[in-house]
Amino acid sequence: MTNHPISRYARLYFQPGGFLASPFGYDGQVARLAGGLHWFTGYEVLIVDGGRRTGSRWVPLTGLEAFLASLTEEQAQAAHETLARIVAPRPPLALGDRRLMLDQPQVMLILNMTPDSFSDGGRHLRDPQAAAASAAAMIAAGAMIVDVGGESTRPGAETVALREEIARVEPVVRALAGQGIPVSIDTRKAGVMEAALDAGAAIVNDVSALCHDPASAALLADRDCPVILMHHQGDPATMQQSPHYEDALIEVYDWLAERIAFAEAAGIARSRIIVDPGIGFGKTLRHNLQLLNGLALFHGLGCPILLGASRKRIIGALSNEAPTDERLGGSIALALHGAQAGVQLLRVHDVPETVQAVRIWRGLRDEALTPRL
Repeated sequence: MTNHPISRYARLYFQPGGFLASPFGYDGQVARLAGGLHWFTGYEVLIVDGGRRTGSRWVPLTGLEAFLASLTEEQAQAAHETLARIVAPRPPLALGDRRLMLDQPQVMLILNMTPDSFSDGGRHLRDPQAAAASAAAMIAAGAMIVDVGGESTRPGAETVALREEIARVEPVVRALAGQGIPVSIDTRKAGVMEAALDAGAAIVNDVSALCHDPASAALLADRDCPVILMHHQGDPATMQQSPHYEDALIEVYDWLAERIAFAEAAGIARSRIIVDPGIGFGKTLRHNLQLLNGLALFHGLGCPILLGASRKRIIGALSNEAPTDERLGGSIALALHGAQAGVQLLRVHDVPETVQAVRIWRGLRDEALTPRL
């Protein structure tokens, strides 16, 4: 980090850091992250000027007031808004008759009703009732949401016709919702969203962040459900051919901020929006690592964060090209990395193992937060 002078034209990004296991003994020196289990002592302030990151500063909370006073009025106002979003508790997600608390990481099960998804394609496609039973078992194992998808978005995947995608997902969504299980529909198409919501889905997970189908925003503005906006570069057929960023972390953050603004302008309240940095969607290994190392920055958007890194290519790239069915250890490592950065939702294939890991992590946090007499 440097003490590079801050231009009056620079934009500032605030990444919480200096995390502590417990706030005890640090009165006035720590803040609580997004109303969750994390306490932090300051911010890494990233300085972007002329479209380029020109430096960074570590600003402890004890020096924050003086730092803000050194900024222009416009910079200070923008900073105050971002800082307020970082510490504001994330409201629970309304999932039908249930309310999902976001003060700790929650697990979302991936259920692909596809023949060609990169990890489990074809496993559930031919028997919706068996797929629903399998998902219900994972709810019993500790998952809180089932994310059902009928179109693969792996690199190189082809688009699925609307009727075919609906036929793949609607029966299993209806079966799960009929059991009172919260269901997310993973789709880019307004027609599939509508069919799934009518069948009982409670969340829409759009990997295109409402870019793919012009009808999606208006549909979701009329529906009282949470919406996941995921960053991507290109489309599934081309996204991994030559992804390019000058600064992946800053560009993904700005892109998600723009999509949040778009959704709000369409009538979707920010309180209903979840953001996903899109690990593996139009990113190289280095881009993915930059995003993972900067996950805490996304709290500045004021929305819950979803991390979907389970079994992805990054794990194989870092572990001797391990195939998808041998990436459990890496998947858990990334899930715990997300939990440590304050991520609220973990989208995974391996529910019992991830839930167990998160429970151990949570137990360590709870012990540290227990006052000592």
